[in-house]
Amino acid sequence: MTNSPIHSFAFGVATKNRQGEIIEAFYPAPLRNPEPEMMQAVLESLGIDGSANQVVEFGTDQAASLQNKLDAAGFADQAALVRELASSQSDRIACILSEDLPPVSAAEVFLKLHLLSHRLAVPNSLNLQGAFGLLHNLAWTNQGPVELSELPGWQLRCRMAGQLLEVMSVDKFPKMSNYVVPPGVRIAHTARVRLGAYLGEGTTVMHEGFVNFNAGSAGKAMIEGRISASVMVGEGSDLGGGCSIMGTLSGGGTEVISVGENCLIGANAGIGFSLGDRCIVEAGLYVTAGTKVNVLDHTGQLTRTVKAVELSRQNDLLFRRNSLTGTVECVPNKAAIELNEELHSHN
Repeated sequence: MTNSPIHSFAFGVATKNRQGEIIEAFYPAPLRNPEPEMMQAVLESLGIDGSANQVVEFGTDQAASLQNKLDAAGFADQAALVRELASSQSDRIACILSEDLPPVSAAEVFLKLHLLSHRLAVPNSLNLQGAFGLLHNLAWTNQGPVELSELPGWQLRCRMAGQLLEVMSVDKFPKMSNYVVPPGVRIAHTARVRLGAYLGEGTTVMHEGFVNFNAGSAGKAMIEGRISASVMVGEGSDLGGGCSIMGTLSGGGTEVISVGENCLIGANAGIGFSLGDRCIVEAGLYVTAGTKVNVLDHTGQLTRTVKAVELSRQNDLLFRRNSLTGTVECVPNKAAIELNEELHSHN
């Protein structure tokens, strides 16, 4: 049995396709850096040493052993969870990640996505290399996830039983709210927040907002625009309707973009570089990393012309387009951005 700390662990239930492959997993109470005493009880009951990342299925006999050992070791919450899982008609699994290595199965990917959405890990802190290729493109239905090749049979059986199989989406990622709703958030349209999103307490995601996996907000924020994968938005920032932040999943991008605290990205605006604190991008202005920007001083005099990326993470900047010349300008920002406290303090 390993003496090294376990990176993360969870009991869960899995969905399999007809080939017996796990295509999806739900972990009600994942753990980060679980107690060694708890893991000793788990590993002994499952008959494994925990020296490698692995996904283990367990039956009712092992569930009884797990429950007894966890109760005896003082981990009543996990023992109660195992008691619930023992009566499950789905496949019961335990996912043990000894180290934060690239995942090798869909079950491992789902655990890491759960860790993010449970706020047990922040975006860009977990190794998700190759995760996209491990996930199956599934039909997410009111009967659960279905392999696409099996969907026609499901549809026929439901119709013959007088039921409608509703397909909400066809995607590799489900919506977060079917797995966890972190405390202190509002999500107007739940389909627009993927599992693996990190929503800080006080975040509001309006109908046109979108948050990808491995991305999110650090705290109170108003999200009416799109947060791409790997992007983190700071406390107190406001993303206006239809705005977007470039990510790293498409277009060959490698730069990890962030938005500082108390920033405002106006409606239909966008950025391809990082903002510092207290920055504003005016509505309708899309500033990519390579956009040439005229930097003006507080008197309006031109001091230099640079690519926008050279201004990454600098504080107190206002980006605007000169309405006469069309030139993108950057001037010192003197306006303080404050969210409406009434909208975020009672989530």
